[in-house]
Amino acid sequence: MNDSINQAVTVLNAGGLVGLPTETVYGLAADAHSPSAIKKIFAAKGRPADHPLIVHIADISQLSDWARDVTPLAMQLARRYWPGPMTLILKKHLSVFDLITGGQDTVGIRLPAHPIAREVLQAFGRGVVAPSANRFGRISPTTAAAVFEELGNKVDLILDGGASEVGLESTIIDVTGQHAKILRPGMISAAQIEAFLASPLSKDIAPVKIRVSGSHDSHYAPVTLTRMVSASEMLALVAKANPSFGLLAFKSTPAPMPDDPQAYAHCLYQRLRALDKLNLSCIYIEDLPADVAWDAIRDRVYRASSQ
Repeated sequence: MNDSINQAVTVLNAGGLVGLPTETVYGLAADAHSPSAIKKIFAAKGRPADHPLIVHIADISQLSDWARDVTPLAMQLARRYWPGPMTLILKKHLSVFDLITGGQDTVGIRLPAHPIAREVLQAFGRGVVAPSANRFGRISPTTAAAVFEELGNKVDLILDGGASEVGLESTIIDVTGQHAKILRPGMISAAQIEAFLASPLSKDIAPVKIRVSGSHDSHYAPVTLTRMVSASEMLALVAKANPSFGLLAFKSTPAPMPDDPQAYAHCLYQRLRALDKLNLSCIYIEDLPADVAWDAIRDRVYRASSQ
């Protein structure tokens, strides 16, 4: 075990907080068996107590430690997409703290793919809760430096695993019923999941809505006022060349955003964070393609521009 993994395990065992790189975004990790450590996450982020956390595990075999009624559907998806950017919503094991679930009877569970996250989880031997390592509602960090910018000395240790490969938070899938249902889109798309399962996803509206991470109308947001605009409006803004506002456009600026969804997702939060440091009057983001491959990115941009 290398020194940084050793240090992370020591911090987690002591009830501290670790900035943990994952393939989606950096998480703020704490021992999921320690109420006092979990409370530190809420305090550090300014996170509402009813906003549930996601448990991160090292192996599929640990699912039953955190969930009851692990269905064949859940196992089918776990075996296909784990380790990776997918969170499953299951009925919680009776031992899971209400602090983690926001008082709900369900729990979100994920097995991350980033090698450092996996090493920490395997060495620690227990699950961790790890929401994004940012102030609540703000832009998720995708680098170690961004974690420090957001939370500073509130984090006991930050592990540097480079820039997050995916760049957006995980796809959250409810598997408590007979059919899977997406509760938060991610870069594993609805189309991919339907093709894999060879059946349509559920679109039923549950009598009681399950609350999940990142579900507030305004989320993933810069401090700077942010607005979505059409392609024609973006062209007009480019023509003004006003240094008081920032632009994220496809092809209309000297440094356009990628027109590939994976590449766009990878750099979105980094670009937003860079613009947010410039004391601009507004950040304008060009509207995104209607293709399903862009669903998760549209979701994040809509929430970022709903201040």
